[in-house]
Amino acid sequence: MADLEARVVIVGAGHAGGSAAAYLRQYGHTGPIVMIGDEPHVPYQRPPLSKAWLKGEADADSLSLKPAEWYEENDCRLILGASVVRLNRGAREVTLNNGAVLPYDALVLATGARARTLPIRGADLRGVMALRTAADAEALKAALGPGKRLAVVGGGYVGLEVAASARALGAEAVILEREPRVLARVACEALSDFFTRYHTERGVVFELSAGVEAFEGANGQVTGVALSDGRVLPCDAVIVGVGAIPNDEIAREAGLECVNGVVVDLEARTADPAIFAIGDVTHRPLPLYDRMFRLESVPNALEQAKQVASALCGRPGPAPEVPWFWSDQYDLKLQIAGLPFDADRVLLRGDTAAAKFAVFHLKGDVIQAVEAVNAPPEFMMGRKLIEGRTRVNVDKLADSTVSMKEVAA
Repeated sequence: MADLEARVVIVGAGHAGGSAAAYLRQYGHTGPIVMIGDEPHVPYQRPPLSKAWLKGEADADSLSLKPAEWYEENDCRLILGASVVRLNRGAREVTLNNGAVLPYDALVLATGARARTLPIRGADLRGVMALRTAADAEALKAALGPGKRLAVVGGGYVGLEVAASARALGAEAVILEREPRVLARVACEALSDFFTRYHTERGVVFELSAGVEAFEGANGQVTGVALSDGRVLPCDAVIVGVGAIPNDEIAREAGLECVNGVVVDLEARTADPAIFAIGDVTHRPLPLYDRMFRLESVPNALEQAKQVASALCGRPGPAPEVPWFWSDQYDLKLQIAGLPFDADRVLLRGDTAAAKFAVFHLKGDVIQAVEAVNAPPEFMMGRKLIEGRTRVNVDKLADSTVSMKEVAA
């Protein structure tokens, strides 16, 4: 039986935690909700930090998931600028960094992930930054502008987005990637080549197969990046985007199973029936692909927020979703559906020169994933075909004159 009056404590006030509180109220939960966040802001959207925020088109208020007064009106107590340092499962309570102890009936861990740092000389210099929070974005924005030089360590999506924003603000940008191509971990070669060309045409410089040895500085401020080939590239600021580490320490210390994140089921529940975990911190089931995986995306945060709210309110859980992601760079909208697990074939549909195309990853004649650039029909229909495990006619799929509605076998 669901206890709609249970005291729910949510650790983490990001997109996942904020959405969980909203869904709990929407689904009829009447008990007290307490949310603990280590930032001073109410829950806000993070994807615009690398784009709209840097360009001065958004701030914390405009990105808030709910207005500040919503929390008071909905009996959701916010404890901001605080963090949980200990979880006592036996007593069902958490201890905050200020010594306060909070009891819970149900606990939701939404602690997210933190930027991976580089253990090299100069990593603590001023101007060497990551981009995870509004404060990070504000510091980076202050470092950008005409005549400024930004070095981006890591050629992933965030690095590319930041480079695009830097160019829009008149700054120089160089991307340093240790692999032979950008997006090496997350995208196919055709997509890597396309984005490299598109950025290069807009003034971004790429250093591929580049090892970063150290950050050079003067008076505590970064002035350059030392590469393994002996060169030092001058810069005014560095953004390090080399992946994220799940913030699963309190779960680990409390004896919960963690495998690159907190292990949960399709209710977002851990092995402890009173404890749930959602968002970037979780290692979760992906039924479509018959495996466990950790996802970092807003859609994942929302899906798991619905899962936990459904479980706590005694509602049927949401149907499993196809994982999806997006990235905005210049006038490009990249939309990705699915994950290319076990794919044995890559198929390109459309025209890369016209910046309107899609790359499909297939296992036999079933689509596992699609990467669509300025191609909404391919993304939307691709997502449906992935969800239905629908067989497709590969020849029709390759022919962009054939409607996506007609590619099913």
